[in-house]
Amino acid sequence: MRVVHAEDASYAYEQEVLWQVHRPPNELRWRSRQIKVGQRSLQTTEVFDTYWRFAARRQALYEARTRGAVGPWSTDPILARHRFTNCYRASDRVSQFVIKNVAYEGSQKPEEVIFRTLLFKFFNKIETWLALSKEFGPLQISRFDVDEMSDFLLALSRSGPIYSAAYVIPQPGMGAPRKATNHLLLLRKMLEEGLPERIHSSGSMEEAFLAIRAYPGIGDFLAYQFVIDINYSNALNFDEMEFVVPGPGARDGIRKCFGAASAGREASIIRYMADSQDEHFERLGLQFGGLMGKRKLTLIDCQNLFCETDKYARVAHPEILGLTRRKRIKQVFRPKGALETPWFPPKWGINPR
Repeated sequence: MRVVHAEDASYAYEQEVLWQVHRPPNELRWRSRQIKVGQRSLQTTEVFDTYWRFAARRQALYEARTRGAVGPWSTDPILARHRFTNCYRASDRVSQFVIKNVAYEGSQKPEEVIFRTLLFKFFNKIETWLALSKEFGPLQISRFDVDEMSDFLLALSRSGPIYSAAYVIPQPGMGAPRKATNHLLLLRKMLEEGLPERIHSSGSMEEAFLAIRAYPGIGDFLAYQFVIDINYSNALNFDEMEFVVPGPGARDGIRKCFGAASAGREASIIRYMADSQDEHFERLGLQFGGLMGKRKLTLIDCQNLFCETDKYARVAHPEILGLTRRKRIKQVFRPKGALETPWFPPKWGINPR
């Protein structure tokens, strides 16, 4: 019996059950592998193989839900109990909303698309966008009034959160007493300084990223998320294999897969995962057909999968600690009904006819 230190007996029991479930058969037992990343060889931990198993199981769960299958959608007890984002960032609920209702609904002038995307991303909450659209009609640059929108958001905030809890969106120092007003002032500053035009004319994803990153309150993580969302639209058309910025959750997952030697090599490791995905799915005997059976995991997807593997490993491999040393998964999986039919950027060529 494997000893697990936990806060209560029920959690210890859960850990023991999951340990038995996730140990592979004797002939498939994990062994450390040496992975060549650039000029550096890295030794894998057990979590490295779990990364690929998690990806296959999470994608299978997503595909079962999109087919309309009746739950439970996975026999994996961790996936069945806890909430995880999808393997593909573009298939997550908020990304789907951005693609369908922000990027491709309304004027397709690049400056308008980028304005709408930035306005959405500063709050990153579907309910806030819907409320703004209902109050002000089509959201466009010519009708953007900081004072009117600020007053409305203040009233809206009295009935509930106007910011998403998915990740922290820092307050920019624009001199206003309230966070929402500061974000609206920052957006106005971006418009006045021609940021949408500079983003649209960028010669690379990194150039667009740096243009956004230069503004107050926007660090590496947010700037990368913003540029990925803009890139879903027709305002940009960069390959998602072009550029990646590891976020803090991804760094935690990478540390669990490769240990301390991974420090400073996170972007190269993410690229390795994207480049070698077919090899490892085949090595482990995993079925992974890609998005809509066509699109392989790209850099942003592999980056996100490290975040989710970090969470998954807190239960599956509690003895392997990441940078934050967290040991519990906070969010419980509570499906909100059937999934809408997924729809992806038409330029990807993967939507059903």
